[in-house]
Amino acid sequence: MTITIHRGINQIGGCITEIASASGAKILIDLGHNLPEGDKRNNDPLDKPENIDPILEGVDAVFYTHSHGDHVGFEAKVADKNVPQYIGAMAKEVMIMQREHMARVAELKVQSEESLNAIRKFMTYIANDPISIGDITIRPYKISHSASDAYMFLIDCDGRRVLHTGDFRTHGYLGNRLEWVLNAFIHNVDILITEGTMISRSNELMRTEKELMEEAVEIMKQYDNVFVLCGSQDADRLASFNIASHRLHRPLVMDSYQMRIVRIFERYLGKYSYYHYGQKMDYYKNTDDVYRHLSEGGITMLVRASDSFKDNIEKMKPMLDPQRTCLIYSMFKGYIDEKSNCKSQNTYDFVYGGPWQVRKLHTSGHASREALEMVCKRVHPNLAIIPIHRDAESDFCSLDLPKELKDKVHTESSTIEDVKIIIK
Repeated sequence: MTITIHRGINQIGGCITEIASASGAKILIDLGHNLPEGDKRNNDPLDKPENIDPILEGVDAVFYTHSHGDHVGFEAKVADKNVPQYIGAMAKEVMIMQREHMARVAELKVQSEESLNAIRKFMTYIANDPISIGDITIRPYKISHSASDAYMFLIDCDGRRVLHTGDFRTHGYLGNRLEWVLNAFIHNVDILITEGTMISRSNELMRTEKELMEEAVEIMKQYDNVFVLCGSQDADRLASFNIASHRLHRPLVMDSYQMRIVRIFERYLGKYSYYHYGQKMDYYKNTDDVYRHLSEGGITMLVRASDSFKDNIEKMKPMLDPQRTCLIYSMFKGYIDEKSNCKSQNTYDFVYGGPWQVRKLHTSGHASREALEMVCKRVHPNLAIIPIHRDAESDFCSLDLPKELKDKVHTESSTIEDVKIIIK
């Protein structure tokens, strides 16, 4: 078996992992874009479709751990080569909804429609149901992440077993399921490929999603009207602000696009009480009611840094007291940090240019150091740990791991027994 890390050993985002058997069967895990530089796409050579051809040579299937753009992004290119693509069923529906929405923007129409045609052909997998690609067997297991419907993969190939964690966390509403999955299904692993996003961000406060919800309640008590900027695909974060809003007897307001995504979440996740979004209002269908609540009892409104939302806020401005109105920013702080190369000027202008006080309230979608330590110890791979999705300066061996596990951390090309590891 050969494991090739095409990208991701020293960067967060854009990870591409290849697993190939001795007989020639080959799969890719994730094939997305590098993280953008502010409002512009990264200048990484592998972000150009024409440079993906060598990686796709001989590939039998592409498996996506989840739907974030740094994990899925070349679906049209892959479809052109008639390579099957796999993702979770809920993630597929959300991506279709997103691309349909993007196709309404003139400058994105052609690209979005090409992507949409490819996504509609995606195959879907089911947790714990094996899929065979030649002599490679892949079993997906559902995990908690800020993109709902995220999975880790247990892969059997040439008598060896690989666990690819994808992006995960244990502090989401369903995060405690991870230990159960590891204990119940993940045994005798030879190679562990795991994310390490938070190793270089250990000073960040790692709230649980429930703690974030409780803090949201306390912030919202201080204001008449609250606007929330958070990820549209994060069912946990949407649930947190929904619960907080209903505790204060305020309706949760969103636009028609967000409403459709929330209904997908309710359909797939409705067996869990967190994802019952209850009283919610479509801004465009219930405008008069929204304005009435705005003036009388207050609202909680989900927003995005788009021109349409800027127009909506401008219309509401005469009814808002800036001292009694709040925008809760609940996303990665780098997008609005003056010193960050991830700063988005559009997002920055939206956040700091509105008729409101700005409060920041966020928790990561990625594994804490403690969660990474737990996974490494529980899995205890026989041969190697390969950390990906991490900053170049991060040191995976700084985790509290026994020496025998630290000795198994590999960030450079090597051959371990009958497994060849290629780091590019």
